[in-house]
Amino acid sequence: MYMYVNDKLVKEEEAIISPFDHGYMYGLGLFETFRLYEGHPFLLDDHFVRLEEGLRALAIDWTYNRSHVLHQLATLCNKNGVRNAYIRWNVSAGPGPIGLYTDTYKEPTVIIYMKSLPQGLSTRKTGTLLELRRNTPEGDRRLKSHHFLNNVLGKREVAKDPQTEGIFLTEDGVLAEGLTSNVFWVKNGVVYTPSVDTGILNGITRQFVLTLCDKQGIPWREGRYPKEALLKADGAFITNSIQEIVTLTSVGQAEFNQDEAVIMSLRKSYQKYCTKLWSKNEIKEGKQDVNNTCK
Repeated sequence: MYMYVNDKLVKEEEAIISPFDHGYMYGLGLFETFRLYEGHPFLLDDHFVRLEEGLRALAIDWTYNRSHVLHQLATLCNKNGVRNAYIRWNVSAGPGPIGLYTDTYKEPTVIIYMKSLPQGLSTRKTGTLLELRRNTPEGDRRLKSHHFLNNVLGKREVAKDPQTEGIFLTEDGVLAEGLTSNVFWVKNGVVYTPSVDTGILNGITRQFVLTLCDKQGIPWREGRYPKEALLKADGAFITNSIQEIVTLTSVGQAEFNQDEAVIMSLRKSYQKYCTKLWSKNEIKEGKQDVNNTCK
C-alpha cells in the first residue's frame, strides 16, 4: 500500500521519519482515524476541527485545508485501488533538539496511512470491565494523542479476543470508556453515556450518535455513573469511527435482554449518512452535501 509522509507519496516499506521527531521522542503528536465510504470521508470536517484544536494545545503549527486533504485522499484511493478504507491521519511535532521544547513546532511530520476495510464488520461484541483503571488526561482534556500505554495494557488484560471490548472505570470507580470506543447503554428507552468530565475522549462518533438521538427524538443523558448502571441496562453499545455502532450482548456476567429497537434505529440512521456528511452540523442545519473523494 502507498501512504503519504510529509506530502510525499511512498510505499509503506519506504516510509521514514527523523529519529529526533518529538512525536517519537516525547509523544507529542495527535491522530484521527476515519472511514471512506465509496470514496467519501465521513465526518471529515468534524475530525479535523478536533485535530486542529488539539494541535493548538500542543503548540504544533498545522492547518486543515479541505481541498488539499481531499486531493491526497483521492490520490491514495486511486494508487491503492480502494474506495472503502480506514484512514489514519497522524500529525506529530516534527524534529527538534533533544530536551523539553517550549516554543511552537513549525515543521510537523504528517503521515497519512490507508488500509482497505472488508465489508460487513462485526456489529456485535461482548464487553468486560477492566481491572486496570483509566488514566487521567495529561492536560485539561483527553486528546487523541500518541499516549496509548493505558490502552495497550488494558488490551493485554483482555488478551487477543477481537470480539471483546474492555471497558475502563475511572480511579473513583465510575464508568469511563472502552479501549478504543465510547460506551452507551439504554434503560427504559433513554440512552445514557459517561460525560466528558470523567476524562474520556469526546469521540467524533459519540458526538454524532448524540446528534442522531436529538434528530430522532430519543432522550439521552450523560453523567457520572457507577458500573451497575451499565450492568442493569436493557441494552448497550459502543461506538468508534471504524466500527460504527456495535451492540454489546453482555458485559461480564450481565446479559442484556436485547430490546434493540433504539440501537437498530440509530444504526440504520447512521448508515444512511455515511456517503454524504462532512459534519454532524449538517444534520442540525438540514443540509446534506454530497461530494465523494475518489473519482
